[in-house]
Parts: sequence; C-alpha cells; structure tokens
Amino acid sequence: VQLQASGGGLVQAGGSLRLSCTASGGTFSKFAMGWFRQAPGKEREFVAAISSNGGSTFYTDSVKGRFTISRDNAKNTVYLQMNSLEPEDTAVYYCAAHWWLGILRTVAGKYDYWGQGTQVTVSS
Repeated sequence: VQLQASGGGLVQAGGSLRLSCTASGGTFSKFAMGWFRQAPGKEREFVAAISSNGGSTFYTDSVKGRFTISRDNAKNTVYLQMNSLEPEDTAVYYCAAHWWLGILRTVAGKYDYWGQGTQVTVSS
C-alpha cells in the first residue's frame, strides 16, 4: 500500500487547513487510518485515527474540538480538517494505515504503512 499525503502549507494562527492522504495498491476499506505529526526535535506523536468504515474516530486531547478526521472509501482517501490552528500544531504530518482488527491504534509502531509527510506551519 502506498500513501500520498498532501495539503500542508503555511497558515496564520486561527486559520484552517485540510490534509488529504490517498492510498493505492491495496484495499483501502480494510485499513484503519491515522494521522501523526512530528515537530522539530520531538518524537512523532499520534493525532487522530479512524476505523475502516469511518464509524469510529479517536483524537489526541490537544486537537479535540479543532481537528476532524474523515474518509471517503470510494476515493481511497482520508482527510484531516484542521481548524483554529495554533503555532504548537506546526509539524510534519504523516498519514498511516493499519489492518483493521476492531481496535484503533495510537502507537506509531502498530501501523503498517506510512506516507511521506506534509509540512504544516502555523505562524503566530
């Protein structure tokens, strides 16, 4: 499975961005999808995840109420809508996939496939 992330950019604090991640080479609907981020000098951290059919989602506390993860299985694409962005959200954002076995994963090591990352920069 190949994952291609896009949609990053430079935005002012309080602004919005929508990240997209398109999958190819596999059956997208069999995978749960997640977004992670890594800021300079920090470890990669979990942001959000969504089950294979989109029925379940989970977010890290710092983005709850501001970010929304969604997916369109017909388009093999997962999205991360980011609103009310803060400078602390600045990072490289990665999409990832793991085989759906009924549990959403929040640990990077549990994911099987990764995209290349897209830079999000929020200016104050």
